[in-house]
Amino acid sequence: MTIEVAIEKRLGAFALDVAFSAGDGVTALFGRSGAGKTSIVKLIAGLAPPDRGTIRLGGTTLVDTAAGVLVPPHRRAIGMVFQEARLFPHLSVRRNLLYGRWLARGRAPIASLETVVDLLGLSALLNRRPRDLSGGEQQRVAIGRALLCAPRLLLMDEPLASLDRTRRAEILPYLEGLSARFRLPIVYVSHQIEEVARLADRVVLIEAGRVAGIGPVETVFGQAESRDDFDAATVLTATLGRASGADGPARLDHPAGPILVSRLDRPVGSAVRLRIRARDVALAVGEPGRLSIRNRLKAVVVAIEVQRSGDRLVRLDAGGAPLVAQITADAAEDLALEPGMPVVALVKAVAIDGLAFSGATD
Repeated sequence: MTIEVAIEKRLGAFALDVAFSAGDGVTALFGRSGAGKTSIVKLIAGLAPPDRGTIRLGGTTLVDTAAGVLVPPHRRAIGMVFQEARLFPHLSVRRNLLYGRWLARGRAPIASLETVVDLLGLSALLNRRPRDLSGGEQQRVAIGRALLCAPRLLLMDEPLASLDRTRRAEILPYLEGLSARFRLPIVYVSHQIEEVARLADRVVLIEAGRVAGIGPVETVFGQAESRDDFDAATVLTATLGRASGADGPARLDHPAGPILVSRLDRPVGSAVRLRIRARDVALAVGEPGRLSIRNRLKAVVVAIEVQRSGDRLVRLDAGGAPLVAQITADAAEDLALEPGMPVVALVKAVAIDGLAFSGATD
C-alpha cells in the first residue's frame, strides 16, 4: 500500500506545497514547529481541503482538485492519532476501542480486538475510564482504536508530544511493534530527532511548507542536521556484536569500526540506530595515540562547511555512511583538512534509541 501526495494549500501568509509518497512501514514528517507537518496530515485525513493537487491511497483517488474529487474523511479508511488521546470520557477502555470497529463500517479488519489489546498491553485497562489512565495509557488506547477502524493508512500527529520523558519511553516500544506487525503505511509527525531515529524507515524533511529532503533516516538526517538551525548530528545503523556483561561493554559492529557502549539490553545480531552529535566527534589525522576515547571510526573527508558560528562542519564518509564532526576553524586549519583525506573520527558519546551512552569506556 502506498500513499501519494502532491498538494498545495495557502494558510494565511503560509504557503504549503509538498509532494511525496510513503509505502509500508513508518515515514516520518520531520521538521521544526510551524514547518507545516500537522497541516499536511490534516489534508491527507480530509480534515481540510487542499487548494490544488491530488492524494491517492493504494490506487484509489481521495483528492483530485482538477477532477472535482474530494472523498469525505469517514470514507478514506484512514486512522488518525492526535497529540491528545481524544477518548470518550464516559466510555470504558473496551468501549472506546470498540468504537473503532464501528468506524470501520464493514471494512475487513486488520486485527482483532484481542490482537490489539495484546499488542498494546491493554488487558488490565479494559474496564477503566480514561480519567483513570496515565497519559501514555490513554495514547495506547487511542492507537488501538485507530487500528480497529480497519485503516489502510495510519496518521500519527506527534502522539508523544504531550507526554513526559518517562511516558514517552513507555510507549515507544509499542509504536515499534506497529510497523513490525501490520503491513500498512504509517505517516508519523514529529520534531523530536530521537523518536524519528528510533521509529522511522524513511524521512520527509519539511521546511517552511516545502519538502527539503526525502529518503532513509541516515541520509536525510545527514542533510538536515548539517544546517545551523539543527543540533548537528547524524544517525548510523550498527549491529550488536556483543552484549554487555562480565566480558565488558556492549560492542556494536559498523563498517567504519566497532563502537562500545556501557550497556545495551538487546539480542546479539539486532540492528541498532545510533545518533551521534557533531560536537561529540573529534578528528585525528593518522592513528591517534593512547586516549580514553575508545570509539575510533575510519572515515574520509567529503566536504567542509563554514557555520554561522565560524566553526567548521566536516562531512565524512564513515564506512559508506554519512557522519559529521563540528570543530573549530583553528583545528581545521591545523589538521589541513581537505576532501578525500582519510581521518579517524573519535566518537566521545552516542545516543541509542534516545538513550545517551558515554563513548569513552575507560
